[in-house]
Amino acid sequence: MNELRRGSLLSKIGNIEIYRGTPAYFGATLVRDGVNFAVFSKHAEYVTLVIFKTGERDPEVEIILNPAYNKTGDVWHTFLRGINTSSRYCYRMGRKSKEDAEYHRFDDEVLLLDPYARATSGASQWGTVYLRRGDENRNVNINIRRSIIVDNDFDWGYDQPLNIPLKDSIIYELHVRGFTQHPSSRVTKPGTYAGIVEKIPYLKELGVTAVELLPVSEFEEMDSDRMNPLNGRRLLNFWGYQPISFFAPKASYAYEGTNGGQVAEFKAMVKSFHEAGIEVILDVVFNHTAEGNERGPTFSFRGIDNSIYYIIDSVMGDYHNYSGCGNTVNCNHPVVRNMIVDCLRYWVMEMHIDGFRFDLASILGRGRDGSVLANPPVLERIAADPILANTKLIAEAWDAAGLYQVGSFPNWGRWAEWNGSFRDDVRRFVRGEDGLVPSLIQRLTGSPDLYEQGGREPYHSINFITSHDGFTLKDLVSYNRKHNRVNGEDSKDGSNDNESWNCGWEGQTDSWEINNLRMRQVKNFAAILLFSHGVPMILGGDEMGHTQQGNNNAYCQDNEISWVDWDLTKKNAGLVRFFRLFIKFRKRLPLLSPGSFKGDGTNSITWHGVEIGKPDLEFHSRTLAMLQSGGPRGHDVYFIMNSYHEILRFELPPLPHYKKWYRVVDTNLEPPHDIEDTGGEVVLNEQRFYDVFARSVLVLISK
Repeated sequence: MNELRRGSLLSKIGNIEIYRGTPAYFGATLVRDGVNFAVFSKHAEYVTLVIFKTGERDPEVEIILNPAYNKTGDVWHTFLRGINTSSRYCYRMGRKSKEDAEYHRFDDEVLLLDPYARATSGASQWGTVYLRRGDENRNVNINIRRSIIVDNDFDWGYDQPLNIPLKDSIIYELHVRGFTQHPSSRVTKPGTYAGIVEKIPYLKELGVTAVELLPVSEFEEMDSDRMNPLNGRRLLNFWGYQPISFFAPKASYAYEGTNGGQVAEFKAMVKSFHEAGIEVILDVVFNHTAEGNERGPTFSFRGIDNSIYYIIDSVMGDYHNYSGCGNTVNCNHPVVRNMIVDCLRYWVMEMHIDGFRFDLASILGRGRDGSVLANPPVLERIAADPILANTKLIAEAWDAAGLYQVGSFPNWGRWAEWNGSFRDDVRRFVRGEDGLVPSLIQRLTGSPDLYEQGGREPYHSINFITSHDGFTLKDLVSYNRKHNRVNGEDSKDGSNDNESWNCGWEGQTDSWEINNLRMRQVKNFAAILLFSHGVPMILGGDEMGHTQQGNNNAYCQDNEISWVDWDLTKKNAGLVRFFRLFIKFRKRLPLLSPGSFKGDGTNSITWHGVEIGKPDLEFHSRTLAMLQSGGPRGHDVYFIMNSYHEILRFELPPLPHYKKWYRVVDTNLEPPHDIEDTGGEVVLNEQRFYDVFARSVLVLISK
């Protein structure tokens, strides 16, 4: 305790005793008889700690930190007795010199959040409008957000990260609010961490091994004044890619999100997932913040040390914008690098998180001048960190400035990647493009062309057809073009190149033929995704046919466009069943999730076309068959994809006399015959040939 106080009592204001404190623990560290505060700022010349009573908007006391006693190196610190858990605090920082004002951007009138704050107040209600003052050159935030002193005490029992092998993982991407906000969810606490807990039985029955949550750290949803042109309602940043505080869980995602209650509710959610055998992966955004460009608001980093936390022009002070969001975090500065690693460690140690997906991760590979580094220090440190040794690390291996590193992301054998090539090649093949057979051979086997030479394995490929960014699976087969008018950007936002096909009609239709084809195409995509080597990732709602009405950039749609309609689980029960049984089938066969490109010596793969032998590699070929043999004692699995517009007769590989081919999947058949449950596979009367319907997938197993 004396170590934390770092000396004798300096002064006393009311009931608050003020000591020197220690720089060793960044943030507000709660100990038995007080709280230690420590914050980094290299360029601030004076710092004030502002303390608020719980529930009060006006300061209780402002403590000016004396650099002679309350500063060690570039860290300002103090230790206080007489304040309570859940008390609020902020900082004021400034410089006496007005030189380089645009470079440093200090403003001692602005209350600053602690970068290490474990919780924030003032935004416990979703969509709260904040007060701002600004002029034509800047928009300085003077809102009611405050950092909260949090007691980390929580009864975890024996809970810890599950450490499910990545090769055995099946990831389900979901949005905390959107997953249960729709009235059809029928949960008691919609749109919250607690609301998701009520849906765990559904996810467990579906069979996924991990949920990947879109950003849950505190972010600014009110980052725009744009309105929906159709109904005049304000558009919010629904997805959450506008971070304010990296350590703090989003308060408005908690049913009890005041006084730090969001921390305990988040922990309870993680514990509940772990009890169900499901991991929790977080989508983290370290590449930029909600402070935006030169005209953006100030929440924290800009006012604490602008030139340290951001990549900026050293002469003019302009922000480099590799994120497309106005600024770029200076990830490879030693101080920022430490903060990122500290943050990841916190989520693993205190919140028991199992893994992370890094948004625009290629930015973490840029140097302090924005150049692309061969061996980025922050990526290497994360990969080698002993506390994160079993934590899943997934990179979105590109950024908004054109840097694309799928297959070449610096990895040290640790980093997996969202495989954008898998998404694009499979989309193009299923919609019937020519010339995709050679690429499909790579994608079905974990993309060795991308990962094997770099020393990685099939499970480093995170395979996906759809994600939050783009069309849903239902829309991928229902729209040829994006329909983003409601985003208020004249449909200029969102990708124009979706590799989608509407099956002959744009949008909703009553045509049985078109709807039947669309459902078959959805099942084709699902079958390819779940059969391929690598780690499959499913977009939440795809398994029940969720539509965004053709919107391929629904980041600002906090409404029925983004909310999951749970009535679809009944309307499309057959599709939910298809996903559930195919996941079960995948788990049943280890040969579908190999741990190495070299195999274990018992399995083998051969490729075929309509005839047994070499696959048809002609440019116009739209068929591919894959035989995976499990050896004399294992199962053989034959996977046929026909993206041609006519029925084709496929020759089946001969089996030993004691085995026969059984049908597991035929996406042309109606439920429940489109996929058979374990033990219900149908023996084929004809063991030499199978007529595979146009645009369909067939899966056979030997028994």
